[in-house]
Amino acid sequence: MREIVAVDIGGTHARFAIATIEDGKVATLGEATTLKCADHGSLALAWETFGRSLNRTLPREAGIAVACPVSGEILKLTNNPWIIQPSQLGARLHLDNFVLVNDFGAVAHAVAQVDSSHMRHLCGPDIDLPTEGAITIVGPGTGLGAACLLRRKDRYFVMETEGGHLDYPPLDELEDKILSALRLRFRRVSAERIVSGPGLTNLYEVIAEMQGWPITLRDNRTLWKNALDGSDTVAVAALERFCLSLGAISGDLALAHGARGVVIGGGLGLRLADGLGHSGFAERFVAKGRFEAMMTEMPVKIITHPQPGLFGAAAAYAEAHP
Repeated sequence: MREIVAVDIGGTHARFAIATIEDGKVATLGEATTLKCADHGSLALAWETFGRSLNRTLPREAGIAVACPVSGEILKLTNNPWIIQPSQLGARLHLDNFVLVNDFGAVAHAVAQVDSSHMRHLCGPDIDLPTEGAITIVGPGTGLGAACLLRRKDRYFVMETEGGHLDYPPLDELEDKILSALRLRFRRVSAERIVSGPGLTNLYEVIAEMQGWPITLRDNRTLWKNALDGSDTVAVAALERFCLSLGAISGDLALAHGARGVVIGGGLGLRLADGLGHSGFAERFVAKGRFEAMMTEMPVKIITHPQPGLFGAAAAYAEAHP
C-alpha cells in the first residue's frame, strides 16, 4: 500500500486529496481540499497551496483528472484559463510518476472501482450495472462530461470522449424555438449549451424572452437555487427542460456507445438526484423509436460517491501503476 495525490481539476474548482492504493485499486481516499481555480494562477500554485494546508511533503505519485481532452503538448482546459504542459508537469509538481486523465474518464474509473452502494437507482430495471459490456457515463457540471466504460471479464477499459459537445437535439416545438434563439448567440449550439450549469441560464433567458417576462435572475448560483426550491416559475420551467434534455442526450450517448447501462455523474448529477426521478428524464431517455424496448431494459444509476472525480483520478493511477 502506498500514498499518492489525487487531483480533480474542473472548470470552477480544483480538488485535492491524499489517497492510498493497493493491488491496482483505491484503498482509501482522504478528505478533499477544494480550491477555486480563479484564485490560483496555475495548477502548480494550487498544488503548493494544498501542500501547505497539510503541512507536509506531498507524495511523488499522482493521478490527475482535467476537464479537457488529454492530448498534445499543451492542455487548455475547456472552461478554465489554466494551461497544463504534460512534459513539464513532473518537474513542476516534483513527481516521479503521474497519470493524466480526462475528468469524465476519471468518473468512469470511479464507476469501475467504487462499491455498488455508491450507485443510486434512477430509472430502468433496478439491477446492478452489467459486469460485461459498455456503460455510458454522462453528467452536467460547468460543462457536460461524457465517457464510456467497457468491462471485459476481469478487466475494464475507459474511453474518454467529448460527447457533451455533440449537437443539441431539439425534440418538440418549444425546443425548436430554443435552438433558434440560441443560434443567434452561438455559432454552434452543442448539448453543453443546454445541459450544464451555465446551460440553465441559457434556457431561463430564452424562456423568459418567449413569455415576454423580464429576466430577473442574473446570477447562475441564485438561478439554480430558485429552480431547485421552486421559488421562480421561469427558473422551474428551465429546469424541467434541462432534465428532459439530459434524458434525451443520455439516451443518445448510450445508443452511440452500444451501452448496457448508464451512470449520471457530474457536479450537478448528485444535486439533481431527488428531482430527476420525478422529471421527464426517463421518458426522454427511452424515447428512441424502434429502440425504445431496448432502452427500457437499461439500468440507469446516479453515482453518489461524494468525490467521484478524485476517487477516479486515484483509480486511474492505481490501474496504470498497480
